[in-house]
Amino acid sequence: MNFSGKTVVLGVTGGIAAYKACDLVSRLHKKGIQIRVIMTEHACEFVQPLTLEVLSGNRVVTDMFNRDFPWEVEHISLAKAADVFAVVPATANILGKYAHGVADDMLSTTLLATRAPVLFAPAMNTAMYEHPAVQENITTLKRRGCLFVEPASGHLACGDTGKGKLADVEKIEQAILDALTEKDMQGMHVTVTAGPTREAMDPVRFLSNHSTGKMGYAIARSAKMRGAEVTLISGPVALEPLDGVRMIPVTSACDMREAVMQALPQSDLVIKAAAVGDYRPATFQDDKIKKHDDDMSVSLVRNPDILAEIGEKRRDD
Repeated sequence: MNFSGKTVVLGVTGGIAAYKACDLVSRLHKKGIQIRVIMTEHACEFVQPLTLEVLSGNRVVTDMFNRDFPWEVEHISLAKAADVFAVVPATANILGKYAHGVADDMLSTTLLATRAPVLFAPAMNTAMYEHPAVQENITTLKRRGCLFVEPASGHLACGDTGKGKLADVEKIEQAILDALTEKDMQGMHVTVTAGPTREAMDPVRFLSNHSTGKMGYAIARSAKMRGAEVTLISGPVALEPLDGVRMIPVTSACDMREAVMQALPQSDLVIKAAAVGDYRPATFQDDKIKKHDDDMSVSLVRNPDILAEIGEKRRDD
């Protein structure tokens, strides 16, 4: 997808995870996205503005009353420029301010002035994150339509272990790209197949192929970004499940056929990106096949042609 010409205004607040904003800015900038960064006073204690200026190619805003630039009502101009407004990391402080309409610095003022989609990636101590006041603020913001990338669980900088760690930068990047993408497939249900199939010979051996599933997963991700409801029927792969996508794991070609046929009546579009095995062993050995001195041959039978069957059903309909 082409994101050239899109603008993301990125708010960086004062948490130890502020350094990860550097990676996020770099990733987005490489996709041709204009990045305008607003840093709070406390964020500057963790990351120097110069770092984000070099990575974004734009001046970083830190002070509402800085006059060292051509005159404009800057918090309004930045608010209007945003196609997406993301706050990474988002502290309890900024969540509380935005939930209650407080505008006492450049970031909170610009947030209140924007009409763009707003996305928060919270990061804080577990006790803070789980505090009823913070959870109530998050619930309020979600109800108003704000997007959230949920924090991960793990070892925190304070030494505690629990939920509150900033989500992986890849997940935050994907959430921002989702928000930037036109939802021209809204209301459609898309079924995608991906990966290889495995045809068992005995409990430990199978016939398969080298498909990674990456193409099918990329197609499913793109359809989801464009607003479709996506069902991904996947053979065995070493890929992470996709957020917001209904995942159906399968193993054999017959398993995949059954899953596809069950999904077919609700599907507006079926994209077959899986590398389905054409043949399977004619028999399955209940015990591991023993090694012999003689050569071995395996009798194979044809697997069902899923694509041809889909075509027949659609013609009948």
